[in-house]
Amino acid sequence: MNHWIKITPLADIPRLGSRVINSAKGEIAVFRTEDDQVFALHNKCPHKGGPLSQGIVYGDKVACPLHNWKISLVSGDAEEPDEGHTACFAVKVEDDMVYLEL
Repeated sequence: MNHWIKITPLADIPRLGSRVINSAKGEIAVFRTEDDQVFALHNKCPHKGGPLSQGIVYGDKVACPLHNWKISLVSGDAEEPDEGHTACFAVKVEDDMVYLEL
């Protein structure tokens, strides 16, 4: 059964940045875009396992810090011509608090 876990106030995630949450499913990177959308991905690039939380966020993508693979924050898919996928997790913001569904 899935349930929502309170993570952090939205203000604690920098715009164009992320926070890492340790869970039973491994490290999860929670990203905030410039327009305050929030996304969550497994914190490993599908290419070589680079820490996506340390990448550059732009639009609805993050660039892996190791080899600049572009990963969609929406789907977890690598941008062509690269191929691969990292797991996505549902997030929501209510009353300026971020919640993660596990």
